Amino acid sequence: MAAEAVEAVFREERGLLLASLVRRFGDLDLAEEVTSEAIEAALRHWPAEGVPARPGAWLLTTARRKAVDRLRRDQAYAARLAVLAADAERAEPAPGPDVSGPGRGPGPGFGFDELPDERLQLFFTCAHPALAAEDRTALTLRCLAGLTTPEVARAFLVPTATMAQRIVRAKKKIREARIPFRVPGPDELPERLPGVLQVVYSVFTEGYAASSGPRLQRLDLAEEAIRLARILRRLLPAERECAGLLALLLLVHARRDARTGPEGEPVFLEDQDRGRWDRPMIEEGRALVVRALTGGPAGPYGVQAAIAALHDEAADVTATDWPQIVALYDVLRTLTPSPVVEVNRAVAVAMRDGPGAGLALLDALAGEPRLRAYPPYAVARGDLLGRLGRDGEAAAAYREALELAATEPERAALRRKLGE
Repeated sequence: MAAEAVEAVFREERGLLLASLVRRFGDLDLAEEVTSEAIEAALRHWPAEGVPARPGAWLLTTARRKAVDRLRRDQAYAARLAVLAADAERAEPAPGPDVSGPGRGPGPGFGFDELPDERLQLFFTCAHPALAAEDRTALTLRCLAGLTTPEVARAFLVPTATMAQRIVRAKKKIREARIPFRVPGPDELPERLPGVLQVVYSVFTEGYAASSGPRLQRLDLAEEAIRLARILRRLLPAERECAGLLALLLLVHARRDARTGPEGEPVFLEDQDRGRWDRPMIEEGRALVVRALTGGPAGPYGVQAAIAALHDEAADVTATDWPQIVALYDVLRTLTPSPVVEVNRAVAVAMRDGPGAGLALLDALAGEPRLRAYPPYAVARGDLLGRLGRDGEAAAAYREALELAATEPERAALRRKLGE
């Protein structure tokens, strides 16, 4: 039981623990090392002494002590941190005039040095433009959002070894460039905000469809992402993409209770009991879509939220406005072109024009290397082949998806498909 308690606390508290340690000591590697040592200490002490009433506070106190001990023993390490602290102090932006307004400043009651969650402070810090875009997102997901390296690799559709190299490269860049861990100034926010939104979205994606483990959904991660998106929305009310991201998360998460069956198996959209969808959450999301799409060109999160809203508004799959969904995917593919967008668009085209039209688009993507490890691509092909009566080819596609599926509920559902 102690090991399970440590794992539960680790999943819940790791991001806060790392953020607090980095804020205190200014070094990500040190924070990660003493966090791991604190977890090891918990595994030694908790079985004999019992799980403390405040396990997160116990871990934080233990990790801080270990960090102080490390710095006392290692004078070179302490000297390096002193240099980083001096750099951070020199780089701290001076207070400037109020720049609140469209796309710029914070909302009432918030300052850039008083974000209401330390994890968001580090999300902005790790979105530093000196880091490559994919490297900084990967680093933040791994170190601050608590995803494992394989989970981050799945989010990027790359091998685990490739993702591990990216994370190491990002840390090395932070050390060598002496990038300070600090909150960005108002003039830096527009450049860093997209990276922060991407991190929150990726955390939600892992919660929506877990990359490993016994469950299809990890509701703790999904709800954590929604909480962070709400903070961003309050902090930056003039940023329409903050509204778009929150809308998207709410509109998708509203289906959570209908997405799995009694034994945790996935239930596809066309088979879901829409009476179990969270209607207040849908209404909140729809209102945010209007805000995200008003006042200028739409951003990618606003467009995706509009697609989710069309699904949530329909009484069933046949009543869904598929022509409008295809049109929105046409917009999305110009904003954020990717093979995943193309797969989703092909499925929407199949619903509008028939399975043959959708299958032709999917087959045109067969050479895309990033889809070789993407189970929904094979599932979509299997579904359309089955609708066309090409059962042998459909079974082959489902077998391919079964080999790629990461969770047991997904594998069980695919076995049933093959049985049919």
